[in-house]
Amino acid sequence: MADRTGKSPAKPMTRFAGIDGVTSEERNAPPGSDAVSSDIELGVSPARAHQIELFEHVESTAPEFVTELPALHSEAALPLARSWYRLDLERQQRPANTVHSYAYDLTILEKFAGPKKIDAVSSHDIARYLGDASNKATRKRRLTSARRFFRFLIEQRVLDHDPTEGYFPHHIELRLPVPIFPDEQELLLVTAAEDEPWSLFAFWLMLRLGLTRSEILALRRDHIDRSDEDRPIVYVFHATSTGGVRERSLVSTRAFSDLYQVFLDESGAQDVLVQVGPPAVNSMVERVRTAAHVSKAVTPQVLRHSFAVDQARAGADAPTLLQLLGLSDDPRNRQSVDRYIRLARPLNLTESQ
Repeated sequence: MADRTGKSPAKPMTRFAGIDGVTSEERNAPPGSDAVSSDIELGVSPARAHQIELFEHVESTAPEFVTELPALHSEAALPLARSWYRLDLERQQRPANTVHSYAYDLTILEKFAGPKKIDAVSSHDIARYLGDASNKATRKRRLTSARRFFRFLIEQRVLDHDPTEGYFPHHIELRLPVPIFPDEQELLLVTAAEDEPWSLFAFWLMLRLGLTRSEILALRRDHIDRSDEDRPIVYVFHATSTGGVRERSLVSTRAFSDLYQVFLDESGAQDVLVQVGPPAVNSMVERVRTAAHVSKAVTPQVLRHSFAVDQARAGADAPTLLQLLGLSDDPRNRQSVDRYIRLARPLNLTESQ
């Protein structure tokens, strides 16, 4: 699939490209340029105690929320630097789960580095921290958390080196999603109309316009333009990792105008349209799935996957899908939309035999 420049994007390279007969031990070995650090990582793994990632509480000496912090400098302790970093993320209005995830990972780094000054954290500390990860995905997340933390310290001119330099994440293939068939979609929409007043409105936005759960919860009345009832426009605003705002506009149908008016009449919403929390959205989707007797898994993300596959079947190419879904044009996101395009292709029985 060609990109906007007319060129086909290069396939992601791995450290095993062009090599046959790779063993499972070689594939699971930590990727990096330092053999000693790789050995340290591997040495930590067997001693790792079982833990539920992201949910197990880890004690930290740093306060989670503070009003005043001591100055940040190269000889500051890790807990103080982590507090400054968290404060910076909150000032950027990064999503709360992102802030909590980074903070959690950094408390684990503190556990392995010990009571060190930030300029004394070594690549071997990073190796032990990564080696404790329970799987490739967790290791990748921990590396991202640490790398962005030290990048912040370098940008603040507190440090002039990054101890995560030379470490690389494992390549993790994206799974093919399981979209919802058209007859199942109609059944779910009918069932959602019988649920709470906001259910059909939210369900439609995820299934027919590809909005994420967080995007639905951020919608306000002035984000929906019905000056043309046959072509209402939903404006979606999404905070970027740099603190900016990305906007996309999605054109819908008369059917959406009608159900939106019913939603307004029943809910009485004046500003924020869906006034529930993320768990309530998940529960609503599961409740509708159960009532509709749909056996396959249905989640907010599955509804968005189904929208993307339907758009690909209608002829949307990779750049169009990126735009519709509000995704930045990077290799990982291109890999994501390529999955939808593959799923939208008719099955070639000759090739599958």
